[in-house]
Amino acid sequence: MNSAPAAPLEAGQTPPATEKNVAPLVRQFLEFLKLEKHFSDYTVKSYGADLAQYTQFLSGDIGGEHAQAASLGGRDVPIDQKLLKSEPLTVREFLAYLYGQNYTKSTTARKLATLRSFYKFLIRRGLIAINPLSTIRTPKQEKRLPKCLDLEQVQKLLDAPGDADLLSARDKAMLEVLYSSGIRVSELVDLEMQDLDLVEGVLRVRGKGRKDRITPIGSQAIKALQRYFEMRTIDPKCQNSSAAQKVFLNKHGEALSTRSVRRKLDKYLSMAGLDPGISPHTLRHSFATHLLNNGADLRSVQELLGHQSLSTTQVYTHLTTTRMKQVYDDAHPRANTDTIPHPASRGPIYPAKAG
Repeated sequence: MNSAPAAPLEAGQTPPATEKNVAPLVRQFLEFLKLEKHFSDYTVKSYGADLAQYTQFLSGDIGGEHAQAASLGGRDVPIDQKLLKSEPLTVREFLAYLYGQNYTKSTTARKLATLRSFYKFLIRRGLIAINPLSTIRTPKQEKRLPKCLDLEQVQKLLDAPGDADLLSARDKAMLEVLYSSGIRVSELVDLEMQDLDLVEGVLRVRGKGRKDRITPIGSQAIKALQRYFEMRTIDPKCQNSSAAQKVFLNKHGEALSTRSVRRKLDKYLSMAGLDPGISPHTLRHSFATHLLNNGADLRSVQELLGHQSLSTTQVYTHLTTTRMKQVYDDAHPRANTDTIPHPASRGPIYPAKAG
C-alpha cells in the first residue's frame, strides 16, 4: 500500500528532518552535545533542526537562486563534503535566504550560533582549518524587555486552580513552585521526590548542562506541595505509576510534560482574566523582578536563576526602573518640589538696576 504524498511546503517552511537523512557529521555533533556537553533533549533537537535546514539549503532542497549561488559541486556531491567546503559566501547566501523568508533577527542569530558551534566542533576534530563564520557578523537584535506580572496578577493566577481535587492541587502546587523558585518549566517537570526538602524549604534543581543548584521555596509553595502529596497518596494511578519518583504527574500517573504545563497555564490565565500571551517563563521573569524590586542583589538573583553570566540577569534591572524612581523621589531632598520649590516656579529673576 502506497503512502499518501507529502503536502507541499509553504513559503518559509523547512522540510522535516528524519533520522535517515541527517548528515553523518551533524549526527556526530549532536551526539557530542548530548553525551559530552550534557545538553537537554530539547536543546539538541533545536540544534538539529537548524543544521537540517542548512544541509537542505546546501543540497538545493530549499533556497532557490540563493542555494544555486552557493552551490558546492551540485547534487551528486555528498552532503558531508558540502559541509566541509562551506565558505563565508555560502553562509552569506544562506543568510540572504533567511532574510527573504522574513525570519526575525533573533531566530537568524540563533541559527548562526548553531553553525558557529558546529564548525568549531569540526575544527577541534581536525576536519577543517578555518571557520567559515569567522567573518560573519551576527545581526544586531532589538532589546526586548521580558514580560512581567505585578503582584496582583500573580495572586489572581495562583488562586485560580484551587485545591479541591488532585489535579487542581497539583496545578496550584506547580504554579506556586514556578513563582516561588523561579525555575524553568523544563526543570519543574524534571523534579523528583528526592529533590525536595520541605523541612528546610529547598529544591535541588537540575539546570542546563546538568549543573545542579539548590533553590529555596517559600511557605506558600511548601503548603501547596503538602496538600498535593496528601491527595496523591490516596490515588491508585499515582501509587502504581512507573514514574512515581517524579513530583508532578498527569492524570494517567505519567510524568508531566512541558507542553502540559503550558496548556494548564493557558487554562488558568483564561479563568483569571489575564493576558493569554503569558508563558511559564513569565513567572520566572516575575520572580526575578520582584526580588530585585524588594532589595535583592543581582549576584544572588543570578545564582537563584542558574544563569552562568551576570549579563543575562542584568536584563531584569531595566524592569526595576520604576521602583528606583520611587525610592529616589521619596529619599532625595531635591526630588520633591513640594519640599523645596523649583527655581522655575518663582518666576523670572532680573538683575537689580545700578544706582
